[in-house]
Formats: sequence, structure tokens, C-alpha cells
Amino acid sequence: MSTPQNANAAGRPLNLVVVSAGTSVPSSTRMLADRLTSATRHALARHGHDVHVTVLEARELAHEVVDATITRFPGERLAAAMDEISRADGLIAVTPTYNQSYSGLFKALFDVIEPGAIAGVPVALGATGGTARHSLAIDYALRPMFAYLKADVVPTTVFAASEDFGSVTTSADEDSLATRTGRVGTELADYMLRFAGVTGGAVAPTRADEGRGRRTDDDEFGDFVPMGDLLGR
Repeated sequence: MSTPQNANAAGRPLNLVVVSAGTSVPSSTRMLADRLTSATRHALARHGHDVHVTVLEARELAHEVVDATITRFPGERLAAAMDEISRADGLIAVTPTYNQSYSGLFKALFDVIEPGAIAGVPVALGATGGTARHSLAIDYALRPMFAYLKADVVPTTVFAASEDFGSVTTSADEDSLATRTGRVGTELADYMLRFAGVTGGAVAPTRADEGRGRRTDDDEFGDFVPMGDLLGR
């Protein structure tokens, strides 16, 4: 699940979490996620930094995501995944396109993570679909969702249609999938270095709490006022 690398100059490898919401094996969504991961690795390596990668397959967490939606208590694997996300220095999120938007499983996974878990975290967005006609789904569906979650989404996104994976291109082709994923990987690496305080101009990470962990039920309901008291005021 995790791929450790050597510690970087800052004293530890940067944590990169990859969420892939593909449902088939093999999956074009996972293929795109892997390309973005590789591009980010290479961009960080050029700066002399290593990365610890954790890949989360949404389909492997599907049952626990549904249970947590109903019970509000994550199972063991989902809780571990949420912990990984809360410690991320960068996030790659890739979904298949269903009905002109993200998949229900992709959305459900981010619905159950704790509020503030990815606030301020650099995020690279990607999506896959049968045709490039769906490419705007990233900008009108994914980007607003991650803006609401207060993530720091990198400017460039990648949509990969079926023909992108089989097309023959050169390194000079600005529209090739390799060129586009390379551009996003470079942007995400730059954002991650600033977020982790490795490069100048970095600001303190914005999280739900200083511990960058999950918010507890006691925190969430600490200011709860019974309805009867509200009506009596």
C-alpha cells in the first residue's frame, strides 16, 4: 500500500497520498493516477527530495465508506486511510466520469473524511472518461468540491480519454498525456515543497487542529444546545 523512499534534505520524505476511484482491474483511472504519481516523484527528485507514496483504492474501501456514511464510525481500514490523508503533504485525486461528474464512490469517500482534513493541502485533480467531451467535469464538479474542502488545488488538471492511453505522441507534443501529467506533477511538487516549509514563502499548514488529526465527536458537539433550551430563550 505504501512505497517508502529515503529521507529528504528536510529530514523526512514528503507524504503523497493518491486516491484512485476506479472500479475495474485494470483501471484507466488508476493508470492516470500512477502517471501523476510518477511525474510528481520525478519533479521532487529534481529538487533533491524524496517522497513516501500511499495509494488508496476507493473500491477497496467501498463497504466501509457506506457503513461510515450511516453510522459515522469508520472501520479499521477506512480509519487508517483517513489518517494517511490527514498527514498528507500532497494529494492526487482521480475519478472516473459518471453522468458528467465524479463517481458516487469518489464523492462518498471525501464525504466521510473529517472536516478540515485536507484544508490547505496541495491537491492535483484528474479524471478519466470515454471521450474528451467530458473533460470540463473537472472544472465544474471536482474543483468546486475541493474548494469547499479548502484544499489548495494546483492550477492545471488532467482529463484522460480512452484514446489518450493508446495514442502515439512525441515528447514535443504539448497535448500528449505525458506532457500534461508532467506539467501537473511539477506544479504539485512545487506546492508540496511550499506547504511542507521546504522552500521559501511557505505558510503554516491549515488544518482542523494543530495535531493534523481527526476531529472527535466531543469536539464536534461541544457547543451543542438542546432544542428545548433554544425554544425557551
